[in-house]
Amino acid sequence: MKILIVEDNQDIAANIAEYLAVESWQLDFAHNGQLGLQLALEHYYDLLILDLMLPGLDGWQLCSELRRQATRHIPILMLTARDSLSDKVKGFELGADDYLTKPFALEELKMRCLALARRHESNQAHQLILGPLLIDKRSQQVWRQGQLIALNPIPYQILLILAQAHPRVVTRSELIERIWQDEPTDSDALRSHIYQLRQRLDKPFEQPLLHTQHQIGFSLEIPHAAA
Repeated sequence: MKILIVEDNQDIAANIAEYLAVESWQLDFAHNGQLGLQLALEHYYDLLILDLMLPGLDGWQLCSELRRQATRHIPILMLTARDSLSDKVKGFELGADDYLTKPFALEELKMRCLALARRHESNQAHQLILGPLLIDKRSQQVWRQGQLIALNPIPYQILLILAQAHPRVVTRSELIERIWQDEPTDSDALRSHIYQLRQRLDKPFEQPLLHTQHQIGFSLEIPHAAA
């Protein structure tokens, strides 16, 4: 998982980082709400751990703005010393997915992160259909107009990311980050896999689905007539 932790208490942030590091999860940190909102909107995260009492933009405001501006649902775990029922109700009303009060056990935090990730994944259909395109996530197979498209693992991952983001444009940096994570790579590797994907997905058909957005990234454009 890739997790954004928005926490201004450096000791708490360090304790979380040390405990979760053994999970090989990728962790990013923000020490204030404005930076947290910026990172959450600009990068892909599987989960956001959000403190409420933040300088500047507080956790309530960050949660509300993220739900208003984000193009996808990012699971949010609120982490705070405010433990009243009214505070919890307010958090859920603003769009939080879970709520953990301080002080907390790090093991419970980890288990709640895992539970949120599973819950988010379970709410997604096993088959993703976009016009003439069908992706079966369980078998990792792809069909276009009923024709099976044989894809290698990385071109398949690229297609799945683009399909789940549709109609949003996915930047090159996001694709590299999500596919290779901490492993070093370069734009040439991505370019090679994009070429392979185009050869299989678009070349046998009249109309391309995969489009390059100049100096930005890639997107899928689905014909309205086939939707």
